[in-house]
Amino acid sequence: MKKIILLIIILIIIVGFFWFLSNFQKENNNQLPPEENESIIYNNASAELIKVELPFPGAVTGKSFSVIGEARGTWFFEASFPIQLFDKDGKLLATAIAQAQEDWMTENFVPFKADITAPESYIGEATLVLKKDNPSGLPDKDASISFKITVEY
Repeated sequence: MKKIILLIIILIIIVGFFWFLSNFQKENNNQLPPEENESIIYNNASAELIKVELPFPGAVTGKSFSVIGEARGTWFFEASFPIQLFDKDGKLLATAIAQAQEDWMTENFVPFKADITAPESYIGEATLVLKKDNPSGLPDKDASISFKITVEY
């Protein structure tokens, strides 16, 4: 009888352990590691306004690359918005204009694309900044997202 009770207790402990492990993994699978959470810096913006598909934060790019994603129509002005590329010291390397690929006169997401080229002599870490077009010039209307990439070859 003692063996049966001991066996039942061991079985309960094993089942409880696997249940705990399963729930722990489910909770942690919904969280990105801190470095990935912090890889995109939002300035008066959020992922509900603009999403970048390529390049992704931390990507290694060539001297010329495309920036592809989607933004709410309110991010554009006359179907475009500016993109800037800065070196690791904050010096402007290049600029580009993202163009809406569909009708931008909406509050829905609109695909965009821009081609940008870093100077031939530059290799290293860079910061890509996508700015909301702000024809008013009012600081409270400014918005941007930025993230680091590496420019090579």
